[in-house]
Amino acid sequence: MRFEVGAEDLLRTRFALSPVFELQNVMRALEGPHNRGVPESWLGRLRAPFARLRAADPAVDAVLALHTSDSGATFLCPPPQRIGQTIADDLAALRAAPGAAARAEIGYYLERRPEIGDAARAVLTGADVLERLAVAFAAAWERLLAGDWPRMRLLCERDVVHRAAELGRSGWAAALAGLHPKVRWRAGGIDLAGRSPGTIVLGGEGLLLIPSVFIWPEIAVYGDEPWPKAIVYPARGVATLLESEPAAAPEHLAALLGRSRALLLDSLADTASTSQLARAFGMAVGAVGDHLAVLHRSGLVERARSGRSVLYRRTALGDSLIEGGQ
Repeated sequence: MRFEVGAEDLLRTRFALSPVFELQNVMRALEGPHNRGVPESWLGRLRAPFARLRAADPAVDAVLALHTSDSGATFLCPPPQRIGQTIADDLAALRAAPGAAARAEIGYYLERRPEIGDAARAVLTGADVLERLAVAFAAAWERLLAGDWPRMRLLCERDVVHRAAELGRSGWAAALAGLHPKVRWRAGGIDLAGRSPGTIVLGGEGLLLIPSVFIWPEIAVYGDEPWPKAIVYPARGVATLLESEPAAAPEHLAALLGRSRALLLDSLADTASTSQLARAFGMAVGAVGDHLAVLHRSGLVERARSGRSVLYRRTALGDSLIEGGQ
């Protein structure tokens, strides 16, 4: 597959996050048999709450029934609109999905999944199916991903900052560099290896780029309505996130700087804003700002403005302090 790109597409390309996309992928990994890139350390701690969810509400199995090994019902995952997309945004869009289109997709998957149990089938054929699915997603979000989402969101937002800067400064080739081995810029277009042959012209509508944690190590490509033309790709650094436990302050720095400042310094190998760090670590924005000001005065972090945001990153001195305890 290939996306043909024009000059107007560069101006209209945008980024967004999709919480419900991440949720669906981790639910499918928990269902098995394939872990879909989710490491065993994550799956191990989520299996018990996931089993309780399935036992309590057949709508969880109804969600899973709307997938095959290589496809899923599009109405379950509405196209995201913004970087600040929330699970509430996604579920509102699901509840507002056109009923006729949703029922057509449900019929498609019911035909292909004859093993679906009676309780899940009753959910999918009920008049309140969209509400039942949204409620199941909301419960799954709280039990499975809500606690990890701040770290996941920070990782994806950092990727957006990096790629948006590259896109604006150096164009498509720079923005797509390292995005995924199956994605490359060639002769005025984006080649997508391993997809069905054919060319799709963006036609000035731009491209929607969505960094993801649980797409790793694959990509997803959208070329048909109701989605805009889109690529979901692994966010930079996702392997490190998935292989690690929730962040803790380095002990050798906690005694020197205090636990909160040590945690912030440790997290700033890549740039981040005050608000991003506050969300990721559950701190007040004002408190994070105060800690960053101290680190900046001490020469441990540097700052630079990007649009309306001020981004922070460790200096060489900050790197040396982190590395001193390793």
